[in-house]
Amino acid sequence: MTVLADLLDGNAAHADAFDDRFDDVQDAQHPDAVTVCCSDSRVLQDEMWGNDDPGHVFTASNIGNRVLQRADGDEVVSGDVLYPIAHTGTETAVVVGHTGCGAVTATYDALTGDAGEEPPGITHCIDLLAPHLEPGVEALPEDADRDGAINRLVEYNVDRQVEFLRDSDDVPADVDVFGVVYDFQDVYGGKRGEVHVINANGERDPETLRDEHSDIAERVHRLWTY
Repeated sequence: MTVLADLLDGNAAHADAFDDRFDDVQDAQHPDAVTVCCSDSRVLQDEMWGNDDPGHVFTASNIGNRVLQRADGDEVVSGDVLYPIAHTGTETAVVVGHTGCGAVTATYDALTGDAGEEPPGITHCIDLLAPHLEPGVEALPEDADRDGAINRLVEYNVDRQVEFLRDSDDVPADVDVFGVVYDFQDVYGGKRGEVHVINANGERDPETLRDEHSDIAERVHRLWTY
């Protein structure tokens, strides 16, 4: 029980700090943004934004920061991402990939024939990602090493998830959809833990992004333009 006891000690400190921060959101929520992040212990969903304000960010996470799921044989926007857009007035969605993503790695290995056996639940997630990443695998530069291939595909996956949201009839056209990568592996050359913008409403060209979004120009970086 040592781990749980440690977690509960941390929660006690959290409850002390947050005791008076729920007054305005006890009965309803109207988050400014929904983020979908990869399920990874190194991806700190609220902390990466410096957020300690309940009700500000609606956080969703899954293997591979997917915005899609299968329902009745079709691919649809995942309910955990769609809920705040459909029901709480949220008009900003952020897809958050991260360097060295295990889900992207597993999908890359599956597509290149190097995958090992996985439990059915993990295989299901890989199967959801694979059709969307396969064209990216085929487009990789021939001289890309394994790490370089994976991190290029991290960007490619974020782009595909942004595209899926923007193409869905369930997501209103006035919802802004951004794609970013959280870097804790020194891949982008900034500080560890920085978020780098790679996509804004489908635009992927870094120079165009900097021109169109001057307020975040210094945070726009891409490893791969394809």
